[in-house]
Amino acid sequence: MSGEQLVELSLEQVEDYEFRIRFDGTAMPDLITDETKPLGGEVGPNPSRLLVAGVANCLVASLLFALRKFKNAPGKLSAKVRGSLTRNEQGRLRITHIAVDLQLADVVATLEHADRALAQFEDFCIVTESVRQGIAVDVSVRDASGVLVHSSNV
Repeated sequence: MSGEQLVELSLEQVEDYEFRIRFDGTAMPDLITDETKPLGGEVGPNPSRLLVAGVANCLVASLLFALRKFKNAPGKLSAKVRGSLTRNEQGRLRITHIAVDLQLADVVATLEHADRALAQFEDFCIVTESVRQGIAVDVSVRDASGVLVHSSNV
């Protein structure tokens, strides 16, 4: 097992609920975040959207990795994701569920060892497996013909 890795970034308030995020130690461009109206001006994604996007992005990348691990050259993958915000007992909004629908560009039968790739890709996803410690995350994968080829409800 390798040592701990750090993800470092800095936030700076631009105005009101708008923040500039700098990804320290990288050449990545800054990211502007903002809250939705009426609090913010919606000039960038809010933290809830970033969390939901992070889960979906990680899953798509993990599926691509798993397919390529078995020497596949899949077509472009895509995803649709829905995050549910629900009020808790104190009336505070919380992300309580994330549903991710992944779409393959290929018919699953044309992919080598697709069953093995589909069985293991979620475990490669750092973000989803971390988030699942507190938020239910459901995942489904459909191939180019619309067939459901993977589903997990954890």
